[in-house]
Amino acid sequence: MLKTKDILDEKDKRLRLVSEEVTFPMSDEDLKYIDLMVTYLTDSQIEKLAEKYDLRPGMGMAAIQLGIPKRYITIVHEVEEGVFDTYVVINPKIISNSVEKIYVEQGEGCLSVNRDVEGIVPRYARVTVEGYDTKGQKIRIRAREELAIAFQHEIDHLNGILFYDHIDLKNPMKDADRYRAI
Repeated sequence: MLKTKDILDEKDKRLRLVSEEVTFPMSDEDLKYIDLMVTYLTDSQIEKLAEKYDLRPGMGMAAIQLGIPKRYITIVHEVEEGVFDTYVVINPKIISNSVEKIYVEQGEGCLSVNRDVEGIVPRYARVTVEGYDTKGQKIRIRAREELAIAFQHEIDHLNGILFYDHIDLKNPMKDADRYRAI
């Protein structure tokens, strides 16, 4: 079972690596890690399990957050109380995006950043992501709002980018009036 302590902290230089493309068939080890990531993300969003196992709540994770420099991400999105949509995308790429930008009003968070970071992280309101499932079949996902932010956040990880890299340090709330808060 994956624990919060298994997730790399922002001080770990490996988080700044650009992850490498995955080749198919995927290794049994990578498939095992994907299962662990999905289980962690699901359990971390169920309050009783999060408390029982001391899990920080999260909805997305990139392999690099476990020290694995490979291009795969998992997102577990709670669509209603206790009901989750699970996304596993290998070699994900954003192929289109909206003009409209949004940001998380309470601020974005990250399982690798164990502190609150104030500021606006501008994200596209809608994105289309292409990649592959674990068997190497091409997939396409259209995401909007919170889910679109999660995809952008996790794909950033694959490129060595942390969410706070998008925040203007001199003026953390810059352009708040130009983007829609969600």
